[in-house]
Amino acid sequence: MIRQNKAIDVVRRCLFFTLNHNKMKRISTLLIFALVALVSAAQMVDPVTFSSQLKTNGTAEGEIVFNGKIDDGWHVYSTNLGNGGPTSASLSTSRLDGVELVGGLTPKGNEIAKHDPLFNMNVRYFENNVQFVQKVRFTKPDYSIDAALEYGACDDNMCLPPQEVSFKQSGKSPAVASPKEEKNPDEIEEKSTETEKIDEETADETLATDTTALALPDTLLQQIVETDSTKWWQPVIDQLEQTDTLTQTKGRSWLYIFLMGLLGGLLALFTPCVWPIIPMTVSFFLKRSGNRRKAIRDAITYGISIIVIYLSLGLIITALFGSDALNSMSTNVWFNLFLFALLVIFALSFFGWFEIKLPASWGNKIDTKASNTSGLISIFLMAFTLALVSFSCTAPIVGLLLVETVTSGNWIGPAIGMFGFALALALPFTLFALFPAWLKQAPKSGGWMNIIKVSLGFIELAFALKFFSVADLAYGWHIMDREVFLALWIVIFGLLGLYLIGKLKFPSDLIGEERKAMPVPCIMLGLLSLAFAVYMIPGLWGAPCKAVSAFAPPMYTQDFNLNKSKMVVAKFHDYDEGMAAAKAMGKPVLIDFTGFGCVNCRKMEAAVWTDPEVAKILQDDYVLISLYVDDKKELAEPMTITANGETRTLNTVAKKWSYLQAMKFGANTQPFYVALDNDGNPLTGAYSYKEDVKAYLNFLNEGLKNYKK
Repeated sequence: MIRQNKAIDVVRRCLFFTLNHNKMKRISTLLIFALVALVSAAQMVDPVTFSSQLKTNGTAEGEIVFNGKIDDGWHVYSTNLGNGGPTSASLSTSRLDGVELVGGLTPKGNEIAKHDPLFNMNVRYFENNVQFVQKVRFTKPDYSIDAALEYGACDDNMCLPPQEVSFKQSGKSPAVASPKEEKNPDEIEEKSTETEKIDEETADETLATDTTALALPDTLLQQIVETDSTKWWQPVIDQLEQTDTLTQTKGRSWLYIFLMGLLGGLLALFTPCVWPIIPMTVSFFLKRSGNRRKAIRDAITYGISIIVIYLSLGLIITALFGSDALNSMSTNVWFNLFLFALLVIFALSFFGWFEIKLPASWGNKIDTKASNTSGLISIFLMAFTLALVSFSCTAPIVGLLLVETVTSGNWIGPAIGMFGFALALALPFTLFALFPAWLKQAPKSGGWMNIIKVSLGFIELAFALKFFSVADLAYGWHIMDREVFLALWIVIFGLLGLYLIGKLKFPSDLIGEERKAMPVPCIMLGLLSLAFAVYMIPGLWGAPCKAVSAFAPPMYTQDFNLNKSKMVVAKFHDYDEGMAAAKAMGKPVLIDFTGFGCVNCRKMEAAVWTDPEVAKILQDDYVLISLYVDDKKELAEPMTITANGETRTLNTVAKKWSYLQAMKFGANTQPFYVALDNDGNPLTGAYSYKEDVKAYLNFLNEGLKNYKK
C-alpha cells in the first residue's frame, strides 16, 4: 500500500470528496491550488481508537481481538471490499512462531451495507464501534506474534490514509497438549489441513476456477511474489525481437504531425494578419523586378525563406528538448498547467478580448533592413518581417501545434509540424507569383476572416481542457473527471455552433456595421458543431463517445455510468501483485503499459477494447495489468536500480513502471501490450497502437494458444 505524507493525503482526499459533490461550482482552478497549499499543513485528526488483546481461555486455540471505538460521523470499512474501493480491513503478519492463523479476519458488529457514489461500488462499514477477530492455533510450547491490523476510515467529507494497529506478544502457549487436544490430535490436524490451508503444490488447481482476484488470500499472493518476483523482472528483449510482431506507428505519427501542421498553416493563411499581405507582397515582387522570371524566382525564394524561418523554430525546440525530456514534460503537472493557461490566453485573444503583439519597433527595424539591402538577404528579411507582423494571428496556431507535437513525445515532431505549417503558409506566395491572374479571383479581405479567428478561439479553448485533464489524472485531483470534461466540451461546441449560425456575436463582429447573415458554409459548419455537442450528451451517462475518447479522461473517472457492462478495467495496477494472482489462477498475463495523458491508449480502449469478443477475452482469459507510466504517486519504499553503470533511486510509480518497460521489454512508448506466461516470458510478440480489432484478436489468441502449450 502506497503511503504518502498523511497531512497532504487527508487534504487530497478531502478535495476528492468535496469536488466530486460540487463539480459545477468549481469556478477557479487557481483558487483550488491555493486552498491545497493553505490546508496541507492542517492538524491531524484521530477519530478511531483501537485496543488489541489475545484471548486463549486455556486452550490450544485463541483469538487476536481488535476493539475499535469510532467517533460520531466516522465509519471504518469492513473486510474484503475488493479492488478499486476504500481500504479494506486486513491483517498482516511480520512474524508467527509457534502459532498459525486459522481462517481469515472476521468483522463483528453492526455492519452497514450501501452503495457509495464516490467509489461507485457497494461498500460495508461500521459506525460507533467495531471488532475484528483473527483466530489462531498454538503449535509449540512457546509462541511469538508480530502482526498489524490495517483499516480505512472516512466521514462524509474526507478519508484518512490507511491506518495500522500493531499487535506484538510472545510467551508460553496455554495448552498445546491439553487433554481435550490429546483426544483427537490426528483428527484436528487433518481438519486443519483440509479446511484452513492451501497447499502450494495444489494452489494452481484449487484457484484456477476463480474468476476474480478478490478470492485469493493475501498470504498466498505474498508467498508467490517472494518466490518468483526475481524471474518476473528478467529482461526479455531478445525474445521479443525474435518474434518481431510489434506494430510500429512512428511513420504514421510523423505523417499525422505533418498533416496537422499543414492544416494549421492553411488556417493561418485566412487570418486578418496574413491574407491581406499576400496580394501586396506578390505585387511588390512583380513590380520590383524587370522581368517576370526574376519575380517568380524572388517569390520562390520568399516562400523558401518562410519555410526556413518556421522550420528553424521547430528544430530549436527539438534541440532544446531531447526525446526523454519531451516524454517527461508531457505528463509534468506544471508544464501541462502552463500549456492550459497558454491556450486559454490564445483563445481569449482570438475572441477579441486583447491582441497579442510583438513590439512594433522589431518589425520596423527588420523592414528597414530589408529596404536597405538587396539580393537574397533582403528577401529573407521580408519573410522575417511577415513572421513578426503576423505574430498576433499565427502565434496561437503555432503555439497549439507546438504544444501537440511537444507533448506527443516524438523528438522530431516539432520540426515536422513546423515544416508542414511553413509549407502551407509559403505556398500561396509562390503560386500567385507563378499565376498572377489568380489574384483577381482570390476573395477580398473582410469579416469572414474574423469568423475564422473566433472559431479557432473555441477550438483552442477545447484543447486547453485536455492539458488540464492530463495534470488532473496524473496527480489524482479528480477535478476534471470525464463527465465534467464532456459537459465543458458540450458547452464550447454548442456555443461555436450558435456563433457560426449567427446567434452569438463578439465585439469584433460588431465593428463598423451590424454583421450580415452568415454565409451558407458557416451555417453548415455551425449545424455540424451543434450536432457534435448533441452527440456528446449521452456520454454524461456513460456512452462511449468514441469520437472524443482520445481527448476525454478515461471511463473509470465517470461518477455516474449506466454503461458499466461494456467497460474493460484492469483489476491490477501492480506488476508483481498481478503476476502472482495470474499464477495462482492459472491464467496468462496481459501487460498494458499506458498513461493518463496517452491519447492513443484512450483510442485503443474505445475502439478495440469495447469489441465484445476482445472484452470477453480480456476479462475471462487473461489477467489484465495496467501500468501507468505517468502516475506521480510516491512509492511506499523507493527502489534503487543500476542502469548503464549509474545508480538511481526510483521514488514514484511512474518511474518504476517506466524502468520496467525499458529494462525488461526495451520499449518506452505507450500503448504497449505484451502477453506473458507465469514466469514472465513473452507468449508472442508485443503489440502497439493499431485500431484493428481483428489484428488485436489474433494477438490475444496467439498468446492464449502458446500459453496452453
